Amino acid sequence: MLDPLDTLPAGTPERTLGWGVLAWALPRFRQPNGPNAGQPFRPTHRQVRFLLWWYSVDEQGEFIYRHAVRRLAKGSGKSPFAAFIALCEFCGPTRFDYFDDDVPGGAVGRPVGMPLIQIAACTEAQTKNTMRHVRAFAARGTRLAVEYSLDPGKLIYYRPPDGELQVLTSSVAAAEGAEPTALIADETEHWVPSIGGPEFYETLDRNLAKSNSRMIETCNAWVPGAGSVAEATWDAWLAQEEGKLRGTTRILYDAVEAPADTDLADEASLIEALKLVYADCPWVNIRAIAERIWSPTTRPEVARRFYLNQRVADDTAWTTPTKWAALADPTVVVGDGDEIVAFFDGSRTDDATALVGCRVSDGHVFEIGVWEPGSGTIDASAVDRAVRLMFERWTVLAFFADVQEWQQYVLTEWPERYGADLLLWARPSGNPPEAIAWDMRAHKREFAQACEAANHEIETGGFTHDGSSVVARHVGNMQRRPYQQWISVGKVDRARKIDSGVCVIGARMVRRKLLGSTEWQNRESAANSGQFWSF
Repeated sequence: MLDPLDTLPAGTPERTLGWGVLAWALPRFRQPNGPNAGQPFRPTHRQVRFLLWWYSVDEQGEFIYRHAVRRLAKGSGKSPFAAFIALCEFCGPTRFDYFDDDVPGGAVGRPVGMPLIQIAACTEAQTKNTMRHVRAFAARGTRLAVEYSLDPGKLIYYRPPDGELQVLTSSVAAAEGAEPTALIADETEHWVPSIGGPEFYETLDRNLAKSNSRMIETCNAWVPGAGSVAEATWDAWLAQEEGKLRGTTRILYDAVEAPADTDLADEASLIEALKLVYADCPWVNIRAIAERIWSPTTRPEVARRFYLNQRVADDTAWTTPTKWAALADPTVVVGDGDEIVAFFDGSRTDDATALVGCRVSDGHVFEIGVWEPGSGTIDASAVDRAVRLMFERWTVLAFFADVQEWQQYVLTEWPERYGADLLLWARPSGNPPEAIAWDMRAHKREFAQACEAANHEIETGGFTHDGSSVVARHVGNMQRRPYQQWISVGKVDRARKIDSGVCVIGARMVRRKLLGSTEWQNRESAANSGQFWSF
């Protein structure tokens, strides 16, 4: 079984207000439901780690994280813990006051002045679970409610003299202009464009920026390509981990995702995966979850999203993130001098530019370079430098490149430099022949056939790849697009890049072409007869 995805930082931070928040909270909170109802509330080990990281501070006492996500499997206790944090922000010592090396975490907090805590969602129903636990933790007569003179209501709590904890739903006009001190964004996998989710999120984000405050999202795994806020935040976190975000704002991401090779039909595989996903949830009955997954009324993609926390695509997706992740083997090293083929898909301003290699001996796919334009243009010199390094490091037997927007390099500079070294040309019998240029506009049918071949290879585990996160993102963005009797690929919109995924398909195609070519067969025959080729 492959390793599960676990995104929460390891260990605990050096400086944090979290220990002080816990010391304040634990005497004041009681378990609201379940077999331990009425007993002191005790966060799980993972919840404590999340809290410590969420309240971690730098040398100036500024929060390290301004945005957090808790994406965990259904039944993992996201709503109760979100309610716990909301009430800590409402009444507890959650703002930096001063450093003290004699206290755990080395930092002391103070309560927020005029707290405004918002629990936001696109519909009131989506806030129900979190608000239900707020009312249970801070019901009339509880220590918390009495000590802080809380006035509970169904959708709003008051704390004298000017504190409020309130539900907020997706009226952009109503949300505009507020200055929340903390915000819980509930079920952001449902914040999709059709109900104004992204626009609502942008309004809330502006409000938080104005008040220098922070947001925690809670969500289940989303449907890739649906345009949800949860997916956009995942993309932002990936960009952060790839070192592509500007500024110092960081996202704390808490997710445990079952191994990509989990087999729902295999009892041992499923039970092991569920134990990994629910390792921090002793209240969950693993066997009951497995029985629910095996029920004929539970669709496999629903089971994977809700119980294995996997990002499973809908019917329009070319493949799923889970299937792609199952092929990852980052331990494979493409050594200096290894024989490879490569595919290039370029743009200058709108799309990404990508260069992907494929080792000839075993078909292993690896990222050589991906450049995303952001607000500027692609640096052509950086791309050219990557191509130079590719030819210097490996033995490149074939290099196909799309032509549009890169004519100078693809038609002239690269062929002049490297054409004589290539065993297989892109268009050996063209008029004129082309060493590298493979114009995708003129090869739509051939590329659609390559898409189907690569998709079959992914389904059957026909190759491995290096686990590149940016390539995984692009592959996950690709949608099925019929072309004549084949299925090609396309994109949802301009924001969701697919270019390195296109290069994966292209690189696998080039390898097949090479291995089936007369040039390759002649070389193999010569080698077997004692002759040697040099390149």
